[in-house]
Amino acid sequence: MANETPPQTPAERRFLRPSLRSATMVQPKTGERVKKAFTLRRSQHRPSESSEFLLALGQYDEQRHRDMGRVELARVIVRNKCRQAYAYATSDIGIGIFKCSLAYVLGSLATFVPAIAGLLGKNDGKHIVATITVYFHPARSAGSMIEAVILAFAAFMYAAFVSFSSMAVSAYFGNHDLLVLGHVIVLVVFCGGGLGLVGWTKQKLGNPLVNVACSLTSLALITILTKEGAVQAAKFSYVKVWQVLKMIILGCSASALVSLLVQPKSARNEFRDTFIKSTDAMAEMLNGITLSFLSGAESDLKSDSYVEASKKSQSTFKTLVKNLGEAKFEHYALGTEEEYKINAKLVKCLEKLMQSCGGLRSAAETQFTLLAQSESEPNGASHQPIPANGTVTSSIFSEHTMSLSPPQLSPSLSHTERRTSILASIDELPESSAEASAYPSAAGSDDESTPTKKKSGQVTNLLQSNLTPADMFSVFIAQLGPPMKSLAYTLREVLSELPFGPGPEYNMAINEHFRHSLVDAKALFSNARREALSAVYKNKIPTRASSAEVAADFEEVAASCGYFSSSLLDFAKDMVTFLDILEELKGNVNRYPRQRTYNWLKFWQRGRNKTTSGDGSEESSLVDETEAQTPGGSHEIHNPIYRKSTRGDPYKSENEQPLSYRIWTSLAVFRRDDLKFAVKVGIGAVLYAMWSFIQSTRGFYGHWRGEWGLLSYMLVCSMTIGASNTTGFQRFAGTCLGAVLAIAAWIAADDHAFVLGFFGWLISLFCFYIIVGKGKGPMGRFILLTYNLSALYAYSLSVKDEEDDDDEGGISPEIWEIVLHRVVAVMAGCLWGIIVTRVIWPISARRKVKKGTSLLWLKMGLIWKRGPLKTLLESNENSSRTYSYMSEREELELRRYLSHLDTLRASAAAEFELKGPFPDKSFKIILGATSRILDSFHAMNVVILKDLKASEGEKEALRYTKKEWMDLSWRISHLFSVMASSMKLAYPLNDVLPNVEHTRDRLLAKVFEFRQSGLGKVIANDEDYELLYAYALVTGQLAHDLNIIGQEIEKLYGVLSEEDLKLQ
Repeated sequence: MANETPPQTPAERRFLRPSLRSATMVQPKTGERVKKAFTLRRSQHRPSESSEFLLALGQYDEQRHRDMGRVELARVIVRNKCRQAYAYATSDIGIGIFKCSLAYVLGSLATFVPAIAGLLGKNDGKHIVATITVYFHPARSAGSMIEAVILAFAAFMYAAFVSFSSMAVSAYFGNHDLLVLGHVIVLVVFCGGGLGLVGWTKQKLGNPLVNVACSLTSLALITILTKEGAVQAAKFSYVKVWQVLKMIILGCSASALVSLLVQPKSARNEFRDTFIKSTDAMAEMLNGITLSFLSGAESDLKSDSYVEASKKSQSTFKTLVKNLGEAKFEHYALGTEEEYKINAKLVKCLEKLMQSCGGLRSAAETQFTLLAQSESEPNGASHQPIPANGTVTSSIFSEHTMSLSPPQLSPSLSHTERRTSILASIDELPESSAEASAYPSAAGSDDESTPTKKKSGQVTNLLQSNLTPADMFSVFIAQLGPPMKSLAYTLREVLSELPFGPGPEYNMAINEHFRHSLVDAKALFSNARREALSAVYKNKIPTRASSAEVAADFEEVAASCGYFSSSLLDFAKDMVTFLDILEELKGNVNRYPRQRTYNWLKFWQRGRNKTTSGDGSEESSLVDETEAQTPGGSHEIHNPIYRKSTRGDPYKSENEQPLSYRIWTSLAVFRRDDLKFAVKVGIGAVLYAMWSFIQSTRGFYGHWRGEWGLLSYMLVCSMTIGASNTTGFQRFAGTCLGAVLAIAAWIAADDHAFVLGFFGWLISLFCFYIIVGKGKGPMGRFILLTYNLSALYAYSLSVKDEEDDDDEGGISPEIWEIVLHRVVAVMAGCLWGIIVTRVIWPISARRKVKKGTSLLWLKMGLIWKRGPLKTLLESNENSSRTYSYMSEREELELRRYLSHLDTLRASAAAEFELKGPFPDKSFKIILGATSRILDSFHAMNVVILKDLKASEGEKEALRYTKKEWMDLSWRISHLFSVMASSMKLAYPLNDVLPNVEHTRDRLLAKVFEFRQSGLGKVIANDEDYELLYAYALVTGQLAHDLNIIGQEIEKLYGVLSEEDLKLQ
């Protein structure tokens, strides 16, 4: 015995090393099959090499200059700071800041140059031209600039319509001696209604450029309705409207010229550059996930390279969608809308690839969980007895439960040795030694799935030995590891090369061998996968399992192995589709002569094209996703569900309900948050603007520049209290800083236009650094807005370009008084906006995020209650049309709603209440877990949609295990409802909740039982279990994420006890 056992286990587990180290792989660039030893790990720089080139421009190594003298060290630091400043100035952000400052200088010429100022007539508001260049700044692509110009003129058209209508109404009632009534109508309908519609549009569309256009509309409307005086005097005057139009033309022209002539940016090139970064990041993610699965070590998924690639993939995809939306305007302007449609399909395909990466990671993490459980059992851990009702008597969200998933692996030495010996075949070699062993494959050894007879016998003997589930992973990977690594290598290389060449040309970089190589590599892997899974399925489980838990563990091993390999195969299939779309794009781009169409102008064919083209859904979903990512996007969070059958008098029919109830139901539309917001914006605008229509207070309103206070009110008013607090603070701080800068510039310039213009250029550089470089638009814009209102306005007065402005010094302007008036007006507007948001129908982001989260969970619970397997089985048995449990539109709505909740979470952090700050960290974790649950929903949907027609074996397996997977669906749906109720009511959770893991184990044990039964052996084949295995893995991930949510709810509200409920 002593002579047999010790050499047997290590020796037999090392026999795979020489025969499987070399793997048949397909070279993507040539399509040639070669057998070689290679590694997925990127080569590292040797320590002996100089790291000089690793330092970015403007950086220096402090250790290198440690022994220098003070003067020399200071010189080195200054030199490097200058290099760093030069590097920033020549970067995209630095060039954008310079372009913005240049456009601002051109806009300020309307104030300083008499010839340009003369075009605008007698008007002290010519600084608005410079303000327009601030709002529609040129640090954007050509497509975005086109969109900005379109929105600017749309804003003017709306302002002109409301202005002329208000003048007409005022003049009509003035001619009939009903001027007061006319003023009331203008104030309520045109001022309140017009500005309320502007606020509603800003919140509904939630687009940054739309927000800017709404600000411009508010500026024009407020100036004409409350300052110009024609409406109050019941006169019809087009002079002010014409002046505003000329200002918009000058401001937009200055920004557009600078944007298109000075270092122009193309959204099409930006799109291609971002696409390159996205595919590179995805290649690194795929590489890291495959390495982690092959090695069984979670460290590969926690490495810096993988974490960085994951973050980069998410950020670049958002940028990619934004660039696609901007490129749309360029394509439409150039007549290449077909290229845009192909690009939209390309981005949609890339999104599917990213989701497939998520599925791969989920399968890899399942292996880590199983390995941790396998290690805990030999050390004394055993399955706790489960009560008959499937519940546990302590909180299912305890720290002990959470500690098992995700696992922190600490395997014992014996298991480490066993796994290391089994997986010796896929040990990663250094790049140099791997390259040295490469040689062309023989014709007879094309397929990795045809090993020698001796090796097959050894594997079978090993499989039939007494192995743990962790060992089964090792045996599976030992067989499928080399072809899996080969496919991952081919996919990585293809992704690294695609889809475009280097800039600035960004030519299509599609090798003619890529598709053939990928299809060939996919076929190799598919054959090897089939044989490896067959070996694992047939030999992995003893004929009679000792317990249901052991059977479930073995089935979960098969599920994890099958699901990961299936997901990798699906990723390869999606990559083939990706290449096909790229070939379509290449054919469109390289067509000569280039076919240019302007079908978007043919509005009479628009309806016909929608019925014949299927691309609209992809384009609209991408556009919707862009809007959903924009802060401030409006998504309705409904009040509690009211059904007509359960309201009013339940013993009476609907027609017999009381009149009050019928009126209440008919006014349901006015209970929507977006309409309530529009109404309260209008009410606040009416109450603020009415002082300009009252004869006794009109002088006071004009003296303290009430129009700028009203504009500040419009800019500060936001949907939620938190958003108003944030924008109000930023705008007030920007106003104070702008006032200080205006005073300093005016005193230093001493009425000299050149000096004042130079100071304005310096200040604009600082402000655009805040706007463009730091992304804090409101603060930077208000600094420049206040500077324009003070310094440029004072210069207009000094050159006699005034409109009866003797109250502020006339031709000898009092800068202190001017600044005081502006600061007081802005402060009053900001405070009024915060008061209106707080008092009139207050919308708390705190309450909305809680209510919205509970509503989202209820919806997700109802979707999961349908049952992914139940829907598939019923549609195959009772319907001529098969369908999945969740439509693509439902998934998109859930994603957008979750994005809106995350925006509300950010706003809620700025709301102040006596009971303490908002628990931002807990809600961030909760929403993150909810996002992962949606990923699991999507993964299950992908598996079902892959083949909606179930085979006979799948149907029999689903029927045999129906009770178990129905129970599992109901329990998960029940947990969603419990979580939603606890969140909505802010009540503690009950500590006796359904145990999902136990039900899941029963399902896997039932699958094991079916496999051993007669039907399982006769009808079902290996592929028929993939759906159940995917369902088991997805529900495991759902249980884990629901545990995380439950633990956070316990931190927020505690666990329910008798002391919490006092009946009094």
